[in-house]
Amino acid sequence: MTKQSFTLDKTADTERIAKRIARAGICSRREAESRILDGRVKVNGKMITSPALNVNRNDKITIDGKLLPAREPARLWRYYKSRGLVVSDRDEQNRETIFDRLPQNLPRLITVGRLDLDSEGLLLMTNDGDLARYLELPSTGWSRKYRVRAQGQIDQAKLAALANGVTIEGIRYGQVIAKLDRQMASNAWLTIVIREGKNREIRRIMDYLGHKVSRLIRISYGPFQIGNLKDGDIKAVNARVLADQLGIGDSTADAIDKPTLPINKPAHNSAGKRGRHANHSRKPSRSRSNKNGRR
Repeated sequence: MTKQSFTLDKTADTERIAKRIARAGICSRREAESRILDGRVKVNGKMITSPALNVNRNDKITIDGKLLPAREPARLWRYYKSRGLVVSDRDEQNRETIFDRLPQNLPRLITVGRLDLDSEGLLLMTNDGDLARYLELPSTGWSRKYRVRAQGQIDQAKLAALANGVTIEGIRYGQVIAKLDRQMASNAWLTIVIREGKNREIRRIMDYLGHKVSRLIRISYGPFQIGNLKDGDIKAVNARVLADQLGIGDSTADAIDKPTLPINKPAHNSAGKRGRHANHSRKPSRSRSNKNGRR
């Protein structure tokens, strides 16, 4: 995918029907496909029964007799993900997820990458699947920077060697830039920068070096910084800033950043959660004993 493969505010000349529905903010692509198969979608007055259909910008699409609204511009949010939350719209172990904590006044959101259960810090979120996939691509070259607290005495020479990459149990990890910030009696603080973001990459590398990670905070993802966000805060990225960072010269007028939103009561609606699979129904109530479960 190239930087010009999508824009923030324009509808493609032709695209899959489920994608068009998802881009309007109605539901996920998966749920859009389900609604099509259920006979709830019409294109130019004719019911369709297969999602294998391309539509153009002039086609009239209705769902349950209601006209599909105009596509929402692609937007990006910075979110401070709390430790102990699952980055998913549902969890098989019934643990609390980030979508249980998001304010109710947000659209259906998709995460850009993930942070594991015990990690915290900056998580980018978007209302646009194409933008999410683009930001996750290794070809963007964007680094992820973390503050890491690790147990034990750190060997700086071993940290420096990570710049050449390392292979652990058959998995190759590319260049890792690690710097010792502060050594204490029983643990240390480091700054670690990675580009690939493989599953539990930093934890596995530090385990390999003989150090258990006790805290991991992502402080930046590419050009986007955690800034002054506090635990649980979410803030929209200015549309002009987003376009500039993507290098696409988007014509969208500058958007005014919304004020930082505090945590409020869990977001529930009749469509279920607003994540990658927004069609899931509400989960049963959790007991306090598993609310802060760990992997």
